[in-house]
Amino acid sequence: MAKRILVVDDEPSITKLVSFNLEKAGYDVDTAADGQAALKKVQDIQPDLIVLDLMLPKVDGLEVCKRLRQENNHIPVIMLTAKDEELDRVLGLELGADDYVTKPFSPRELVARVKAVLRRSAIKDALEQADAKQKPLVIGDLVIDVEGYESYVQGKRLELTPKEFELLVYMATHRGTVLSRDQLLNAVWNYDFVGDSRIVDVHVSHLRDKIEPDTRRPLYIKTVRGIGYKFEGPKET
Repeated sequence: MAKRILVVDDEPSITKLVSFNLEKAGYDVDTAADGQAALKKVQDIQPDLIVLDLMLPKVDGLEVCKRLRQENNHIPVIMLTAKDEELDRVLGLELGADDYVTKPFSPRELVARVKAVLRRSAIKDALEQADAKQKPLVIGDLVIDVEGYESYVQGKRLELTPKEFELLVYMATHRGTVLSRDQLLNAVWNYDFVGDSRIVDVHVSHLRDKIEPDTRRPLYIKTVRGIGYKFEGPKET
């Protein structure tokens, strides 16, 4: 059965271009021209992925993404942004978007991104089913419940975005291993963000704010200069 993609953009020319190329690639496509209509469409059709423009009437793309994640809806989201919207891209990723494409974009690139995000989502779902009885990871005062998609520090539940949680799980399960930014990009975002390692740095920074007692002297996520990061955690006694 073909995957269903919801394309949300208020520019008819872009909607037509994206829809044509996605349908050509074998996907079923629905569209919405504003954020309010998009939220309703999500409820009505439950798409497998959303291509979401940030600049939308009624409800903007950032707010759409925020509401979806607040409702614990983890449908993958690819944002469409303009070149000068770097801050919005970062905010979108923090709110739980899975990827972004900058306008003007190549339709081939967008289709490739859609395929990559859907593939990563399918792998994640399969792993979650396979690890249905997986015990929580306990590292110092940090508890990561992979099955329950929750994490705690000193018994306090952490409010993590989906990407922050996936990054935390990946780093914790590779404890003691030096991980380059490129490795983290490929593992968590599932494709190569050429020259855009800032995405990793932003998410690591936010993770530190949430799990470290003192971000100036991190116990869990250590920086390895010139390479990337290493997850250690305090020694258990």
